[in-house]
Amino acid sequence: MLWYRHIQKRNTCFHAPFPEGRLTTLQTNIALYQRLPNPLQRELQGLIQVFVHEKQFVGCGGLEVDDEMRVTIAAFACVLLLNRPHQSYPHFSAIYVYPDAYIVKLNSWDGVVESENSDVLLGESWQRGLVVLSWQAVLHGVSDTLDGHNVVYHEFAHKLDEEGGAVDGVPLLANASHHQSWARTMSNAFEALREKSNKGEATVLDDYGASEPEEFFAVLTETFFEKPHQLKASHPALYDEVRAYYRLDPAAWVKSVKLSKIKLPFRVTFSCFILLDILF
Repeated sequence: MLWYRHIQKRNTCFHAPFPEGRLTTLQTNIALYQRLPNPLQRELQGLIQVFVHEKQFVGCGGLEVDDEMRVTIAAFACVLLLNRPHQSYPHFSAIYVYPDAYIVKLNSWDGVVESENSDVLLGESWQRGLVVLSWQAVLHGVSDTLDGHNVVYHEFAHKLDEEGGAVDGVPLLANASHHQSWARTMSNAFEALREKSNKGEATVLDDYGASEPEEFFAVLTETFFEKPHQLKASHPALYDEVRAYYRLDPAAWVKSVKLSKIKLPFRVTFSCFILLDILF
C-alpha cells in the first residue's frame, strides 16, 4: 500500500502544471532545454517536479538554497533520465550545496601512522549516499555549455553508475547482451585516453577521465551532452554506446550554439569565472 501511494504521488507530481517561475528558470539557465524536442521538454518538466519534491536540498557554508537553485540542479540531473525508465535516483535523498569550492579532509594510513590531508572540491557523489555540489560550479555549467564541464552531469553520472552495483564505470545496461560491446568500447577508449594524457595530447575528453574507469564514464557523460558533435566525429563507436545507454541523441538536437546568445543568471559574477578557471 505504501509503495502504491508513493507511485501515485510521484505520478501526480510528474503531471502537475509546471509553474511559470520554474519555466523561466528552465528557459534561462538550461540552454539545452530550448533545443529538446517538445515531448522531451515536457518530460523534463515532469522529472524536475518529482526530483524537487523527493530530494532534500541543504545549503552549506551560509548558502540559502532557493527554488531557482533547486530547479537548475534538478534540470541538469534529470536530463540524464530522459527517455529512460524513471527511477529518479532512488538510492539517495539529499543534495548539499556549498556557495563555492569547498575543502574536505582526507585521512590515510601507512601502517600505524595516520596522515591528514585536505582537498578542494567542486562536487562529489557518495556511494549510496548524498551528492555535494558547489553552486558556483553549477553556474559555470549554466554559463558555458560547450566546454565539456558540468559538475551536475558528472556527479549524477556517478549515481547512475551505482545502479550497476560497484561504481566502476559500468552502469546498469538495458540488456545483458550489451555488456560485451560496452566493455570492449569503453576499455579501448579509456586506454587511448590514458595514453594521450600521458603524452600531454589534447582530446575531446578531459584527461581527468583517464584517472579511473568510473571517472571516465562521468567525463564521457559531460562530453556526450556538451560536445556531442566533437565526440561523435572523433569517437563514433563510443558515441553510439553512450547514445544507446542514454537512449538520447544530443548531436541531433545541437546544431550550432553561439555563446553570446546564452543568457546568464544574474548571480554569475566576474570573480566566479576567475575562481572556476583556476580550479578547472
